[in-house]
Amino acid sequence: MENLSTDTSHIREWRSIITLIAFFLANIAVLFPFHIPLPIPRILWNAVLSALVKLRIIPPRTEDASPSHHHDAANGETKSGFFRTASFPINMVTAPLIADLFLLATLAIGRDEVYNGIVGANDIDPVDVMVFFITLAYIALSLDASGLIRWLACRVLKASASGRRLYFYLYGFFFALTTCIGNDPIILSGTPFLAYITRVSNIAAPTAWIYAQFAVANVASAILVSSNPTNLVLTGAFRIRFIDYTANVIVPVLFTVALLFPFLLFVVFRDPSFVPPVIEMQKLDGLDAAEPPVNPNIPYAAALGGDGDEERRGVREVLNPYLDRWGAAFAALLMAATLVTVLALNAATGGEVPVYWVTLPAAVVMFCWDVVTGWLGRYETRELAGRGRREAERGAVARAVAAQQQQQQRHDQGGGGGRSRPRVETTTSAPRRQPRRRPLVPPPASSDDEKDDTADLERQISWELQLQRRQRCAEQTTLVSLLRDARAWARATFPTATTVLGLLPLPLVPFAFAMFVLVEALVTKGWVPVFAYGWHHWVDKTGTVGAVGGMGFVSVILCNFSGTNIGTTILLCRVIQTWQQIHLGPGSTALSDRTFWGAVYGMALGVNYGAFSSAFSASLAGLLWRDILAKKGIVLRRTEFLRVNVPIISVAMAVGLAVLIGEIYVIRGDQAYVIETA
Repeated sequence: MENLSTDTSHIREWRSIITLIAFFLANIAVLFPFHIPLPIPRILWNAVLSALVKLRIIPPRTEDASPSHHHDAANGETKSGFFRTASFPINMVTAPLIADLFLLATLAIGRDEVYNGIVGANDIDPVDVMVFFITLAYIALSLDASGLIRWLACRVLKASASGRRLYFYLYGFFFALTTCIGNDPIILSGTPFLAYITRVSNIAAPTAWIYAQFAVANVASAILVSSNPTNLVLTGAFRIRFIDYTANVIVPVLFTVALLFPFLLFVVFRDPSFVPPVIEMQKLDGLDAAEPPVNPNIPYAAALGGDGDEERRGVREVLNPYLDRWGAAFAALLMAATLVTVLALNAATGGEVPVYWVTLPAAVVMFCWDVVTGWLGRYETRELAGRGRREAERGAVARAVAAQQQQQQRHDQGGGGGRSRPRVETTTSAPRRQPRRRPLVPPPASSDDEKDDTADLERQISWELQLQRRQRCAEQTTLVSLLRDARAWARATFPTATTVLGLLPLPLVPFAFAMFVLVEALVTKGWVPVFAYGWHHWVDKTGTVGAVGGMGFVSVILCNFSGTNIGTTILLCRVIQTWQQIHLGPGSTALSDRTFWGAVYGMALGVNYGAFSSAFSASLAGLLWRDILAKKGIVLRRTEFLRVNVPIISVAMAVGLAVLIGEIYVIRGDQAYVIETA
């Protein structure tokens, strides 16, 4: 490790002050994202759009170009006068990047901070971390896309009708799978699975099930380095072999998992409405049970074989899940081979060889498998996608027509008038510019109301669908339409590959690099040494127990206020590295081996467990978990997240840190820790 500066004299300079302010504001924006309204002159807006239309990039516009009051139905905002209001997002991607650009513009940071934050310095290699995590995530998500996780979860569900026993089975199931493949695939597949279980059973509320899943997934992510990018940053910063890291954290994690379950079941969620004594699931009818499951990665797969009933589709998805056996077997073998090779290579070379040398080729092999299998089965998937799209369009038109008929009937009954045929409007967006053509005329209504209502409805639906097809054929070909068609073709031809690529946590890449640069700025401007001296004084007064407990507490708190657990890990690794340098200074006592490793592994537990603490933005998994639940109709609020998780994180950290302290005193001594310097 290179020598880090411990000089704190720079913090009184204005550049240091604005660096700290920029870091603080960027993390607040990550915690509470928002949009900035940007008024744009309408004449400029219209000129740009007109140019794009003439270049055939976007379709012709229907918006009135005159500067008058009107309402934009697409985004719900009112535009008036000579300005149009657009919005710019300030979130986890843009906020740290804007902070970096601001510091560069004010010359608060320069080339060195940007280079060290992207290329790496002091044993933290951002490129290695990001490539390793993204490539391994592709393999894990491809394994998930094969349907294996939901298929196994279905087997667990059918193993017991007892509520408490099923709660235990799912708890252990999610822990075992997260340990092997990481928490993101478990969040992606396990969360919708639990949402459907609680909807189609006698479980009154999903709270106990979803919070237990989220907690155990983040506890289990602490075991393997590959399960969480925070572990990659930590092991790289302190040159820890992957096998040594697992050996040091697995005992505290196992104790946490063992003791957290009875606390959840008998204390936090002791009310029988959360975990009923007997789970009563809805049953599949004969038609659904006999129907083969459809690959959910195929576009419009949800519309196939269903009547539009969301609850019925949920039961089918839970009790009759899709499984690509060959894809699941290949992805599982490749995942196992990759992890074993990574562990062996890391152990043999001591971390000198970048681990993405293994995961990148493995991800390419997995991608090629997904592409080749997709191409071989393209005729079937395209036919299913086309049929699903037609059924989805027909269902949407049928619901709109039925709703308009009911509205017209209520109007006629209220007004005392006779039956009149309602005017049916198109249910999809019309083309930007209607060509001059003879419009379709809806078929005449039947004279016998009661006998021909169904036939009348079918004629209206057929007429509406025919009108939509003519409108699509009349649309002007543009770059946007070509890209839309290309995307639809790719999704129907390569469903697994396109689904997995769309699920990759790519926003993590710019966010992590920007956070690395911000932390480097804090290092060069003297703030990290200030934090390190504060930590130094705390450990001097509290000893090894204070080092373990203090680092665990600080890491959990900072996960909620320092750019998720990734930003927290980056910052605290630099603080501990600087703390090492302080003990190399003149007049300093040697840092004990027990105290140093206690602080490091206390941080390892804190940044993993901290995901289920007080804010969704404590981890990217938390943001993903919240969004998936919202799509399934389960809306979680910050106050509820805080209220439920405070007792859970308190017990989890108390158990984990207590066991870690005992382990540290058993396997570590008071001898001086030898700091490797470059």
